[in-house]
Amino acid sequence: MSSTSLKFIDDKKLQVAEEPKRMYVGQEWVEIYAEAELPTRYGNFRIFVFRNSIDAKEHVALVRGNPLETQNMPVRIHSECLTGDVFASLRCDCRQQLEMAMTDLGSHNNGMLIYMRQEGRGIGLGNKIRAYSLQQFEGMDTVEANLHLGFDDDLRDYRVTAMILKMLGAQTIQLITNNPRKINGLRENGIGIAERQASLVQPNQHNAEYLATKAQKSGHIIPHIHELSPKRTPKK
Repeated sequence: MSSTSLKFIDDKKLQVAEEPKRMYVGQEWVEIYAEAELPTRYGNFRIFVFRNSIDAKEHVALVRGNPLETQNMPVRIHSECLTGDVFASLRCDCRQQLEMAMTDLGSHNNGMLIYMRQEGRGIGLGNKIRAYSLQQFEGMDTVEANLHLGFDDDLRDYRVTAMILKMLGAQTIQLITNNPRKINGLRENGIGIAERQASLVQPNQHNAEYLATKAQKSGHIIPHIHELSPKRTPKK
């Protein structure tokens, strides 16, 4: 099923014109498994739950307005972070970025947040906590800890994300991100990036080094962070 099979009736309701609600790219597919209205403190959204053949995970899109009728819709692609998003951890900037994006999208008539279940940049929750331990007790930074555990710096795959965007009719977007790899990953999978919108947060004593590592080793565009990284002292 192509994205043209999906018709937005109004700003709130997506009608799927044929069954199943599935789109194929070659042998790979993504489908809308569930959808409903979702009022939030940031505004009213339409929530879509997607299943797919690539990673067997359930990913989510929150949509305001009509992607088929919105040129360069603002989009935040947010990777799951249980410790930050739910427990308000100060070790990262994930919750701040999520709340900033929700506030921004909720203040406009059109926008989309895609919540990808790629915990720990794809290494999973347990391995992320193991990486935390290496940072805490061995003095490693995020990249060093991931490599020590046998993982690359970033294992996120943007094929499913691109398929979700296409299925909802968003072929060219304004992407809210600091991460050039995310831009490149989407472009490689057929999504046009008309503009990048920064997502900058104020660092704290617990995440300044984490943010500096993202800027210096992972290539994130965080201009204000380079002078704010304290030297980590291992706790023995």
